[in-house]
Amino acid sequence: MPYYQFHIPSDSPSAGLKGEIAAAVTKVHTAVTGAPARYVNVAFIELAPGNLFVADQPVHHGRMVGIIRAGRSPEVKHDLITGLADAWSAVTGEPRDRLALFLQEVPGSMVMEYGETLPEADFD
Repeated sequence: MPYYQFHIPSDSPSAGLKGEIAAAVTKVHTAVTGAPARYVNVAFIELAPGNLFVADQPVHHGRMVGIIRAGRSPEVKHDLITGLADAWSAVTGEPRDRLALFLQEVPGSMVMEYGETLPEADFD
């Protein structure tokens, strides 16, 4: 279910590390949530230099939007987002304080995988 989409400058070192980043993201997600690796989706959008900004300043480090199923505890979500940031930094060598990560939650009923709508999560 999770869908992690990274926006990265095409001239950044991370552009050449997509496979390693995807593996690290999958490892973090499965370790933190217990979800099977086959459901972890990771996508990359490469942007030409000068097409990624914060306010009016160009950004040279990645940005991530992650969509996860609603219902996880605040502790799990904290472990997930910090684990993803640490994994990104470990693979790319980019400092954590230059990366921006955003997690969004959606109900299971709003996700279809392999032809099936997901059940609502019961993580308790």
